[in-house]
Amino acid sequence: MSVPRPEYPRPQMVRDGYINLNGEWEFEFDFGRSGRERKMYENGNFTKKIIVPFCPESKLSGIEYKDFMNAVWYRRKFTVPEEWKGYRTYIHFGAVDYYCEVYINARQVGSHAGGYTSFSFDITDYLVQGENTVVVLAEDDNRSGRQPRGKQSAAYYSHGCDYTRTTGIWQTVWLEKVPVDHIKRFRFFPNPVECAVDIQVNITYPKGGAKLLVETFFEGRPTGSQTVSVDGHTTMVHIPLSEKHLWEAGVGNLYDVKFTLFVNGREVDRIDSYFGLRSVSWDNNTMYLNGKPVFQRLVLDQGFYPDGVYTAPTDEDLLNDIKLSMDLGFNGARLHEKIFEPRFLYWADKMGYLVWGEHGNWGLEIHNGDGIRNFLPEWIEALNRDFNHPSIIGWCPFNETWDGKQRQDNAVLSTVYYATKAIDPTRPVIDTSGNYHVITDIFDVHDYTQDFEKFYKKYEAVKHGGEHYCSYPDRQKYEGQPYFVSEFGGAWWSNEATEGWGYGDRPKTPDEVAERYEKLASYMLDHPYICAFCYTQLYDVEQEQNGLYTYDRKRKLTDSAYDRIRSVNLKRAAIEK
Repeated sequence: MSVPRPEYPRPQMVRDGYINLNGEWEFEFDFGRSGRERKMYENGNFTKKIIVPFCPESKLSGIEYKDFMNAVWYRRKFTVPEEWKGYRTYIHFGAVDYYCEVYINARQVGSHAGGYTSFSFDITDYLVQGENTVVVLAEDDNRSGRQPRGKQSAAYYSHGCDYTRTTGIWQTVWLEKVPVDHIKRFRFFPNPVECAVDIQVNITYPKGGAKLLVETFFEGRPTGSQTVSVDGHTTMVHIPLSEKHLWEAGVGNLYDVKFTLFVNGREVDRIDSYFGLRSVSWDNNTMYLNGKPVFQRLVLDQGFYPDGVYTAPTDEDLLNDIKLSMDLGFNGARLHEKIFEPRFLYWADKMGYLVWGEHGNWGLEIHNGDGIRNFLPEWIEALNRDFNHPSIIGWCPFNETWDGKQRQDNAVLSTVYYATKAIDPTRPVIDTSGNYHVITDIFDVHDYTQDFEKFYKKYEAVKHGGEHYCSYPDRQKYEGQPYFVSEFGGAWWSNEATEGWGYGDRPKTPDEVAERYEKLASYMLDHPYICAFCYTQLYDVEQEQNGLYTYDRKRKLTDSAYDRIRSVNLKRAAIEK
């Protein structure tokens, strides 16, 4: 049986020596959350099989159980290669929803809370000679109000813009051989003006004298190198680049980087990575890429798949979603209510695709201590994990924090904003998209008005010295930031289904869908005080049928409709002139 999702799961930090643990695992439900008492981690009775990394709700998992699961258990055997002796062995999880405990040979090695971010444990001291057993417990309760769930339905059925849930493991599980003295993490700070890159590198503190060699390449050609002595856990490296190749919208120029750590003259660790030479700035109603204004022609991407739910069936499916978007002239996406996996961001980096990093904040009650306690650590994990991706041009931790169950807490939003800026001062931050801004670098609104004349009237006044349109003028004030219509459109069209939904009156023909897009998008592109838009959405998701493609990524409009949408997106925007 072939291993599903076999590609290397962490493309920005590649070492030799890893084992992909995807494939068939033993599996068991634990509806009463009694598995610990029954010692499932030691001698549990597992009666089912599941295909990892697909969640048990998905068809590809082989389980396809759609009801709520309070807890589930996984188990499989593995053997560490003999040549890994003398190294540390780590087990990595791309993501497990929501709370997870990991046991090796019946001993707990660690736990993790957060359904979207990656984590790992050093399991070396828990291993035995020959065959070993890993057991994973995952607990999930997206109706509790204490965990971010994104667009996963808190009701039994999918409804509105909430869809099939994800429980347990939904990204790759893998083992890695890691030297005792090793590079832990690094951050790239590219400088296009000086044609250079600064790199902050964190290292385990070696017992002997250590040196770090960092080399950069472009398309195989050496472009710079630097060797520094390591004195402490953190060191800075400055590399002037001999060739200048900017990372731009639609041009995914990437420099390869090789890190080599030496201790007492002996090579102990080597890592391959990459970065993009680009800068992001914002001012004067505009966002800039490498000092040039770029209008963001974005589309909403929910990251759902018919057979895999939260997990793309193949790596090619991740790339294909970007291609579908770019084929229609979009230059990026809002990655909506979900922290996307590193492989998607890798392809966005390669394609020159602009994306906003978001969290799946829906379902989390943020007005109390539990909200911020459960949100912020996971968000910080996401910021640190994805900092180096040039494709991410902004952060948006919250989306639509209405006054309903979530009860927007301004102190929570401002705290998360300042924490985000402290970790990453290089990108703009939207505190809460489409809602009551507390403090934000980009002012954004959601506007699903389908009638062009009504839409036009909202945004025309600012051209003549009036105020920018605010969705909630009694709760927020525009203060001169770049202005972003971060959700619009959503026209409902389906060739077959009679049920489902979209925004506004249902169009009568595919060409009417294109006409609405043409008028709304053209107006915003021609507006001198709008810097970006985001159309809802790239593809249908279950009952929400307002995508430009079907849920299984098939074309559903006419060729002429697609041509009209592409033609509009390729227009030069007012802010770019």
